[in-house]
Amino acid sequence: MGRWSGVIATETVIRFYGILGLVANAAVAGLVFAWLVGRHDRVVAAIGPWTTAAALIVATLATVGSLYFSEVAHFEPCRLCWFQRIAMYPLVAILGVALVTGDRGVWRYGLVLASVGAVIATWHYAIEWVPSLGTGACDAAMPCSVVWFREFGFVSLPYLALSAFLLIAGLLWVGAHDPDAERPAILQGEPA
Repeated sequence: MGRWSGVIATETVIRFYGILGLVANAAVAGLVFAWLVGRHDRVVAAIGPWTTAAALIVATLATVGSLYFSEVAHFEPCRLCWFQRIAMYPLVAILGVALVTGDRGVWRYGLVLASVGAVIATWHYAIEWVPSLGTGACDAAMPCSVVWFREFGFVSLPYLALSAFLLIAGLLWVGAHDPDAERPAILQGEPA
């Protein structure tokens, strides 16, 4: 048992992160909807200056959750979990430095990491539901098809990672469209 395992029940942490995952999904759906109905200018005006800070909070919560589940709850990470960590953990440092230095162009590299992480998390989530998809992806000692929990019947660890990656990507995308952000010509509608 980990040092902190008696402080907060794992079921409570699972429920907390399950709710956060659903909130992240709702936020992403709201961002997509705003873009589809042409209200993105209002979204950018409302949250544009705060997108780096918000993405940092999401990445930090995801990292803390990941570490809790492996180090306290002792859910052994599989190979795809490690690849998702490789995409998520650096986002905390990158977004933190960008927030401190005022780097408004952080979306360029943060979006790449979040997108790669989202693809891996999607694949991992699919393997959980259809284990035959994972042949060769993980080793026999720790298969990627192991489901440690399914909160609300569908929220699992890769689902939580996917939710976090999508929200980070969405926030960085909004930040890229902030008029105060440093943007390349392609996003300004000018020829590159």
